[in-house]
Amino acid sequence: MAIDETRVFKPITIAVLTVSDTRTPDTDTSGDLLAARVGGAGHTLAARAIVKDDAKRLAAQFDAWIDDPAIDAVVSTGGTGLTGRDVTPEALAMIAGAREIPGFGELFRWLSFKSIGTSTVQSRACAVVARGTYIFALPGSNGAVKDGWDGILAEQLDSRNRPCNFVELMPRLKEV
Repeated sequence: MAIDETRVFKPITIAVLTVSDTRTPDTDTSGDLLAARVGGAGHTLAARAIVKDDAKRLAAQFDAWIDDPAIDAVVSTGGTGLTGRDVTPEALAMIAGAREIPGFGELFRWLSFKSIGTSTVQSRACAVVARGTYIFALPGSNGAVKDGWDGILAEQLDSRNRPCNFVELMPRLKEV
């Protein structure tokens, strides 16, 4: 990580969404892990929810958080696989004005390859920016959360990261 200690850390507010038909607050280990990493990095956990694998429900939750001015970013876990129930990327495609961040998924799969080898091709991890809010969609395993947060988001959501980071772009995300 290229942290410039001469810069001031700017915490952001992040919502965590677990996409699952089976997880509950008591069994949501990947959501717990993600929430702990958000707080451990110095950010504020703005909200947390578990939503079933339903594209319309997921899009509605994403839209609600996008429209909440207190939420800067959303990180989801789950629903990025290949089965018929995995619809997180489809839900993101339903978000009005969403712009894909293709490098996120590409980098995630490259990092994941180091952990799980060629099985990473089954991941549709992705990210968008929509109406000024970042949304990052990670697979539902604890290992994927670690790869995504530790390998990408910890740096890119740190305002001190150099040569650039997602936080410094936030004031300009709504430009037309």
